Amino acid sequence: MAVTVGDHLRAWRERHRLSQLHCALEADISQRHLSFLETGRSRPSRGMVIHLAERLNIPLRERNAALLAAGFAPAYSERSLDDPEMDAARLAIRTILKGHEPFPALAIDRHWNMVHANDAVGPLVANVANQALLETPINVLRLSLHPQGLAPRIENLAEWRNHLMHRLDRQITATQDQVLIDLRGELLIYGEHLGAASADIAATDSVLVPLKLRTADGTLSFISTTTVFGTPRDVLLSELAIEAFFPENNSTVQYLNRGRSPSC
Repeated sequence: MAVTVGDHLRAWRERHRLSQLHCALEADISQRHLSFLETGRSRPSRGMVIHLAERLNIPLRERNAALLAAGFAPAYSERSLDDPEMDAARLAIRTILKGHEPFPALAIDRHWNMVHANDAVGPLVANVANQALLETPINVLRLSLHPQGLAPRIENLAEWRNHLMHRLDRQITATQDQVLIDLRGELLIYGEHLGAASADIAATDSVLVPLKLRTADGTLSFISTTTVFGTPRDVLLSELAIEAFFPENNSTVQYLNRGRSPSC
């Protein structure tokens, strides 16, 4: 059964738990008009589809899908990061990653695959037991939580896993992406070895959830930030995120500033 533009609009409205009245008020149209658009009794203009998509905060990829369902061409490009039109964005990503050294930072796509990383990332992940996890494309969630990946070296694994799964759940709620849904199922299997520990997250004095990575030379402790492009008009750029890790304590700062590769 074909998905209509009305199906798209209703699904996203319901996903945001908005009534037709509330959504209509937000979009400055009548509830009757919105009802007719959702049921197919009225056909929206291209501008109306974009207008409602903006009010519903629909991701660019799904906005294109709604436009196609309404019989219009996509409004947002989806270029490869290697495309010449992406030169400025590519330079911005590499500048941010390089400027963050000697601290680790990486860029990931919508499925948590690593797109770029700075030189500080490699030594932290180089010695995982399952080297297949480092084959392109490297999935950051799989690498982090796989029993033969970084998981055995993460001191606060239950806490860090809960943090990552919470982020993934929010992303799935927002996108209903089947690839992410399948990935979540895989990660749940990895988490079974945690047992009861996964439900009992240790208290911490930190105001943020840290990543505590065990090495032969001691534990490195990081907090992280996520950066996205503020005004993307390309689908790929709208889905890219830069994950930057900052030292949580002086010992981690000193260790990374020495320019040594951790003995893992």
